[in-house]
Amino acid sequence: MGAVGYSVYGFSFPKPDINLLCLIIATVFFSAASHLQIPRTKIHISFSDILIMVALLIYGGAVAVLLAMVEVVITSFSFRRKGINIKNSTILLNGAVAAIATLCTALIATQGFGSITDASKSANVTDLAVLVLLIGVSQFLFYSLITSLFISLKSEKNFWRTWYHYSLNALVIYILGSVIAGLMVRALYNFDTVFILVSIVVVGVIYFTYKRYIDDVRKTSAKAEQAERERAELAEQHVEELQKHIAQQEITEKALRDSREKFKHAAYHDSLTDLPNRNQFVERTGFLLERYKADKNKCFTILSLDLNRFKTINESLGHSSGDKLILEVAERLLNSVREDDMVARFSGDEFGIILKDISKKEEVISYIQIITRKFNKSFSIDGKSIFTSFAIGVAICDQNYENVDDLIRDSDIAMYEAKSCEKPFVLFDQTMHARAVNLLQTETDLRYALERNELVAFYQPIISLETMKVIGFEALMRWIHPKRGLVSPGEFIPVSEKTGLIIPMTIWMLRDSCRKLAKWKEMAPDNQNLMISVNLSGKHFAQDDLVAQVKQILSETGIAPMSLKLEITESAVMDNAEAAISILKQLKRVGVQLSIDDFGTGYSSLSYLHRFPIDTLKIDRSFVSSMEGGSENGEIVRTVVALAKALGLNVIAEGIETIHQLHQLRILGTEYGQGFLFSKPVPLDEAEAILEDKLRWRNIMPMSDIPVLKHKQPDTILQLGDV
Repeated sequence: MGAVGYSVYGFSFPKPDINLLCLIIATVFFSAASHLQIPRTKIHISFSDILIMVALLIYGGAVAVLLAMVEVVITSFSFRRKGINIKNSTILLNGAVAAIATLCTALIATQGFGSITDASKSANVTDLAVLVLLIGVSQFLFYSLITSLFISLKSEKNFWRTWYHYSLNALVIYILGSVIAGLMVRALYNFDTVFILVSIVVVGVIYFTYKRYIDDVRKTSAKAEQAERERAELAEQHVEELQKHIAQQEITEKALRDSREKFKHAAYHDSLTDLPNRNQFVERTGFLLERYKADKNKCFTILSLDLNRFKTINESLGHSSGDKLILEVAERLLNSVREDDMVARFSGDEFGIILKDISKKEEVISYIQIITRKFNKSFSIDGKSIFTSFAIGVAICDQNYENVDDLIRDSDIAMYEAKSCEKPFVLFDQTMHARAVNLLQTETDLRYALERNELVAFYQPIISLETMKVIGFEALMRWIHPKRGLVSPGEFIPVSEKTGLIIPMTIWMLRDSCRKLAKWKEMAPDNQNLMISVNLSGKHFAQDDLVAQVKQILSETGIAPMSLKLEITESAVMDNAEAAISILKQLKRVGVQLSIDDFGTGYSSLSYLHRFPIDTLKIDRSFVSSMEGGSENGEIVRTVVALAKALGLNVIAEGIETIHQLHQLRILGTEYGQGFLFSKPVPLDEAEAILEDKLRWRNIMPMSDIPVLKHKQPDTILQLGDV
């Protein structure tokens, strides 16, 4: 922009005429296809560059600078339309280089000849020749030096070598272009405009005809080369097939001899590490178990090992690096055990170890500590230092094991226990097996719960703390087991999360709650403003059809989107914040309300909070229950309420159990609340009874003289940085 500004104000700008208009149109036209290759060379003549030199000779520096910048930008966009990837920043950079180089050329020509336009009109052919050569050489120098400087900085190569490699051949192009420009200017001043236009048209026709001829020649040559190449490839393939057939015949006899041993080895060894595999491990364990049954003094211990973070290493460094790590791990494990012990690789990142003639816990722990110390040192994989460790499950053959499967199963159970508890190792005990069996039974029963209609919804009222009236309900999932009765949500919700059953369970809950809300709205006119709140799991944000399912349920039940509030926890959205934000925005466009549940107990990422399109913050019960007596949590609640008001959000306080808590929350300006002070989660019939009793909580209304903070809603939602 500095070069353009200097050109406009530093040079006299000519009065536009028909000749200038024709020159501009011709330059723009040729910028899209202006390169003509000289046969048998790598030199291309650019017609648009020639016309820019013509503009400099006839109309001066201002027109030439502007025209050069416009021509480069148009050419760049033309290349982009042809499929060449050119960034916007590169286009701007090219335009800047063109403007600066042309301006410098104009300044040098002006210093040497005074007025460029007057010099080009001179009848002295020698002066005109010197002028055009000066322009050509100047254009070459400034373009090539600036471009080579940029390339050398970007590639960290020597500047002069870069200039010689990329730019020196272009000197002929610029000199040839300047000579053609000089001839065109000479012709213009000696002949009329019509002659020049006719000449340009003729040159254009010759150019495109020649270019088409060259393209046809290239295509014909390429087809001939391709046909010849295909014939050569067919011949090579035929020769290779003959050679393979002969070689195959030669090795068949040897392969048959070796196959039996190879198959046997492959059946009992891991292909990557050549360690014993699961088959050999099971066979060896079975042999030792039978020996133990015959002689109780011949006890042994097996370890199940799972490499921590191996999936992350594979995803970040690639599977080849993961394989190298497995090889290094196998070597360290072999160096950690005795000669009579066995190290096996089962699959992926799972290993097994048999410690022969070891049964005392102290000895087992001592060996595990040796393994742990071995893995405290980093691995060097492809020049990178990698740290890893194991989760180890231990099963000691000091019980009445009848078969190998039970022993290996127990070591696996202990390993998964170590992994879930983030411990280096865990020794198996029978409670782990009972817990695993119970977990499996719970998962099995839960899969049938949806089919058998064993899931029910309980409803906890949400109260306006100003009017003590019900403004809606939070729908909570409950499981009534046919044998166990009411199962605690803390028992079956984590199982449903792990197995993915939470997704169809939540969709059922959402549909059932919306149907109940539609029924309540039909019961009485006072219920028209009721809303229903349903919890969403973080698993839903990995589903592509969540928004479509919500739309379908709203359409089926006929309730207004604003009557539905979806509650999400901080941890659910922070696992993949960007994807969650996208889905939340789509839900917001549908019209449903959104709420952050248990605010303050999760990540509490304030940097993301202002980006979530939410309507409500729910203060966790842990802060509400301990806010009495001027505790720290009281200040936390005050801060959360102030933050919500600054962001234009409503606040719901969970876990209100005492009138004192209610009074404090009202004073802080909390609009809504729920808790045992009002009602615990209740079945459908009790929820409907709550709706019918309009004066249910009037007796706990605070005295009217207690001041309540009134928060003025902001005209616009503040960004977090403004708060």
